[in-house]
Amino acid sequence: MRRVIFPAAAAVLAVSLLHAPPASADPPRKAPVAEGYGGAVATVDLEASKAAIAVLKRGGNAVDAAVAAGAVLGVTEPYSAGLAGGGFMVYYDARKRKVFTIDGRETAPKAMGPTAFEGIPFEEGVTSGLSAGVPGTVANWDVALSRFGTLSLRQALQPAIEVASRGFVVDQTFHDQTAANADRFKDFTSTAKLYLPNGAPPRVGSVFRNPELAATYRELGRRGPEWLYGGQLGKEVVATVKRPPLTAGSTRNVRPGLMELSDLRDYRALLREPTKVSYKNLDVYGMAPPSSGGSTVSEALNIMEALPEVGLHEYLEASRLAYADRGQYVGDIPGVPLDELLSDGFAKERACLIGDRAMPHPAAPGSPDGSYRPCAEPGGTATPVAKEGPETTHLVVADRWGNVIAYNLTIESTGGNGIVVPGRGVLLNNELTDFTFGPAPGDPNLPGPGKRPRSSMAPTLVFEKGRPVLAVGSPGGSTIITTVLQILLNRYEWGMSLPEALAAPRATQRNTAQTQAEPGFLDKYQAELEAKGHSFASNPEIGAATALEFLSRDRVQAVAEPTRRGGGSAMVVSSRG
Repeated sequence: MRRVIFPAAAAVLAVSLLHAPPASADPPRKAPVAEGYGGAVATVDLEASKAAIAVLKRGGNAVDAAVAAGAVLGVTEPYSAGLAGGGFMVYYDARKRKVFTIDGRETAPKAMGPTAFEGIPFEEGVTSGLSAGVPGTVANWDVALSRFGTLSLRQALQPAIEVASRGFVVDQTFHDQTAANADRFKDFTSTAKLYLPNGAPPRVGSVFRNPELAATYRELGRRGPEWLYGGQLGKEVVATVKRPPLTAGSTRNVRPGLMELSDLRDYRALLREPTKVSYKNLDVYGMAPPSSGGSTVSEALNIMEALPEVGLHEYLEASRLAYADRGQYVGDIPGVPLDELLSDGFAKERACLIGDRAMPHPAAPGSPDGSYRPCAEPGGTATPVAKEGPETTHLVVADRWGNVIAYNLTIESTGGNGIVVPGRGVLLNNELTDFTFGPAPGDPNLPGPGKRPRSSMAPTLVFEKGRPVLAVGSPGGSTIITTVLQILLNRYEWGMSLPEALAAPRATQRNTAQTQAEPGFLDKYQAELEAKGHSFASNPEIGAATALEFLSRDRVQAVAEPTRRGGGSAMVVSSRG
């Protein structure tokens, strides 16, 4: 036995939301933990959680509620999510007793080749038309609702229309994110008009409204996804990408993009098979490529399952090895050796490399070739960890029928590419900066025509004896994977409750010379881990997770962050059974 080391109804909905009270100037209160019955939700935002709960109370299911919440986040968390972004859904259908995943990742235009970003400074790539991928979020919503939901897109968008129209109270996080982007926001006429009223970020406690976005959502609901994927909205997106609306006198070098209307017409959100591994008598499902979240979380779990003991040292080393393999093998390419990467044989071969001290940097990738032997020499040269924007958002929903969804959505960097589509109130993504800039011959994550950039988003569902017991995910760019992994270890290896597992201080090792860690983690564990050869750099905040757990067949606990990103919002349909 392994020794464990413990670290110290739709129409009614639409009508009711039309008559919601106006936003108050007093900041609303959020609760990070809620327990109850009839369904549950956790998001980073109170308005989004309230929208999801309203959908559930009126007979909508988990998918309906997730789309409604996601659309609201496009209003209240516009620097992390929006209809011009993308994302991934991992969904358990209780009637079919099957896990489905939907890939709504943005794609590169057909005109983009592997050298598109070579020689371009990363920050210059971020704020450009070149970085804007073909949006996948609206197609994602459409596939989810048509395949698994009960509401129309028009109905699901109604809560977001209401919030955008009446406004929401600006909190410190929104203010600070706006201020951090002010220098680039001011260089675009449409962005400055919306997010820098009177030339400055909206003050904390003020009410922020986005009537242009409300009108965009309303028209999208009326006309359907085709309005974006080939219609007038699509034409406006393409025009903005190709001719960013620079402010007169701006000296910023803003490169135009390559997107054409035909790229939008050709876009599809895709149903994919999930990743799956068994861990401690649990089945863990995640998102397959082009996300690396499911594969890397799963490989690290497999590696730790092969070890005689698991503590923080082993967590960091397993993460290091899994990231080495991610960089070498995972991308939107044919032939990703997913089965071998997630095989027990490969896990044992990799686990054999973990000793009492931290491995030299960088760890080399293994050889997932089906021929495994103890402590085999690594099979290649490590690739550097590419930069990924930290601002994404994640939500979880469960309904009264036992359906569960974990949903990551994003526009990549905080504020995307910084460019609002004029008259539409929506920021464009800069998702294509998730590609490797190069030159990097053979890298699986180089740009390509129609290719989807590799992601770290890791919406995850955990099952026990065929029933869902937990859903979890987080924002955080390449730290998403370790955030989800550490929460799973906190809960299932080290015996923490789910609220404790989310609140615990975090560290992230991504095959880098130094492990980034939050101050609370360093205070508790730095000395003992440095004695094992680990080196650390402080990171004030890693991730902003949301999760839920079934405490019994009917009772659910929803959990959000108590403090990270200003704290999240957990809600249940009813506190009583």
